[in-house]
Amino acid sequence: MGRHSLPDQYGAGGSDPRPRARRRTVAVATVLVLAVAGGTAGAVKSGLLSFGSSCQDDPVRLKLAASPDIAPALTAAAKQARRSDITSDGRCLAVTVTARDSYKVADAIAAGKKPDAQLWVPDSALWIDRITADNGPIDVTPVGAVASTPIGVAMVPTAAKSLGWPKQTYSWVDLVGAAMQDTSLKLGAADPARSATALLALTQLSTAAAGIKGGDTRAAAMMKTLAQRTSDSDGQVVDTLPRDSSGTELGNPKRNQALVLSEQAAYAYNSSAAGGVDMFYPKDGSPRLDYPFATVDELTTDESRAALRFVNYLRQPAQLRLLQKYGFRTSDEEAPEAVVAGAGGSSPQPYTEPTPQPASDAALQETLGTWTITVQSARLTTVVDASSSMAEPVPGTGQSRMDVTKGSLLQALATFTPDDEIGLWDFSTKLDGAKDYRILVPTERLGDQRGSGTQRDRLSAAFNALQPVPHGATGLYDTTLAAYKAATSSYAKGKFNALVILTDGVNQDPGSISRSELITRLQKLTDPARPVPLIMIAVGPDADRQEAEQIAEATGGSAQSVSNPSQIQSVMLKAIVSAGSKGDD
Repeated sequence: MGRHSLPDQYGAGGSDPRPRARRRTVAVATVLVLAVAGGTAGAVKSGLLSFGSSCQDDPVRLKLAASPDIAPALTAAAKQARRSDITSDGRCLAVTVTARDSYKVADAIAAGKKPDAQLWVPDSALWIDRITADNGPIDVTPVGAVASTPIGVAMVPTAAKSLGWPKQTYSWVDLVGAAMQDTSLKLGAADPARSATALLALTQLSTAAAGIKGGDTRAAAMMKTLAQRTSDSDGQVVDTLPRDSSGTELGNPKRNQALVLSEQAAYAYNSSAAGGVDMFYPKDGSPRLDYPFATVDELTTDESRAALRFVNYLRQPAQLRLLQKYGFRTSDEEAPEAVVAGAGGSSPQPYTEPTPQPASDAALQETLGTWTITVQSARLTTVVDASSSMAEPVPGTGQSRMDVTKGSLLQALATFTPDDEIGLWDFSTKLDGAKDYRILVPTERLGDQRGSGTQRDRLSAAFNALQPVPHGATGLYDTTLAAYKAATSSYAKGKFNALVILTDGVNQDPGSISRSELITRLQKLTDPARPVPLIMIAVGPDADRQEAEQIAEATGGSAQSVSNPSQIQSVMLKAIVSAGSKGDD
């Protein structure tokens, strides 16, 4: 999956860092003040609203682009307003609602393209924040919120029961982790670059994981796994649930038994599906979609007043009940029992838990950056030290450094997808004539078929076959230069390219280039337009972390050190995320 731009222009600092849209005309400003300060009563008292009986001949026509989940409710409200002869200054309201994905509207406005609508109700304020932070040519002015819905994890009943629903409660990290540990339980989500539901949930997950030792790596591993079950948009993710409760459908590997989903989406699914889902509400709080109502670009005075009239109409008790009928919450303090039950919620699931503090702009940006680099197709060449010291035992394991390294590399391999390109070299001294290194498996797509097996099969076999070379020394410098030349010359555009070198010692080849010369030549090979960071992992007490850092930093990469080779998988992922984040700067 390629890189995405959402949402990448958040401000920072201050109590409300998000830039507001530029000032509009006095008429619009007056309308907005009335909306906030006076509501319907103030508007009526000011003479803004009129309730004349003859209004159909010349209605005020408004086009409203709405998130697909709330579009049916707003359509029903607009039709009711027309039937009830709701007026603004004696003219009927004629509001036409069109369902449009929030990310598509946001992308269009950010690109300077005016949508064919004067009003917009996206599913989350983060889309508006993205646009207003740019201070672009098209004004988007939020007036207020229409409804809300919390985000949790919905599961088919058999999967929910296996995790102890409804009595068993989980934090975000524990819930997602439990779902992923069960190989028969497939967890899916929409693409967080296109889905506020997924982005807010993953940000909450990442924030929670940050407080746990090793949590950042754990969250990234969850993202990597989740990316393999990702749908393009919110509209598609529900279609990945089993069509029925038959064993064939439940066991279909293409079906998800659990989804990151909003309460309203679960409600809508349960209202129309023969089966249904049960809802888990994480005990550390569910972020919410907040459905802001916004005006787009310059409105005429009549349109502005009519827009205000429609917003206030939506706040009337009958329309609030209508929104609840469609599965939305209309108060931050109340969780309607009918809505919760319809979505598959049940006590003691903490569906009344207060909404956590809204994710900061920086947290949203960091989550999206981590997601992008974690799930982006990668091209990695892995170079493993095969010197004799790799035969040294790892205390408390009964295994050698090489044995534990192989196990950790096989675990890491399992996290990559068929589109990722992975290769393997090993090195010592004079392994191939005068060369200190050997190319064991060329860097190719894991899904490529050759003969009776795939590239993944060849790599698995090669990892398992790695052995220390008796009396072999560490030919680190020449190997590093040769491998980096190969990695930069075979750069794959659109992928995350990197070179990973694992060594448990320092250079022991007296005939090799010097460290300073190696660093100089690496710097000359480095091209910012074609970045290939070197990730050097120093394994064990004999490796030189400071030297590894000097060499890696020459390429824009990083060095990691581990006392036990079993840590290789986690530090590889950590280093890849770090290198990818630098590439996004």
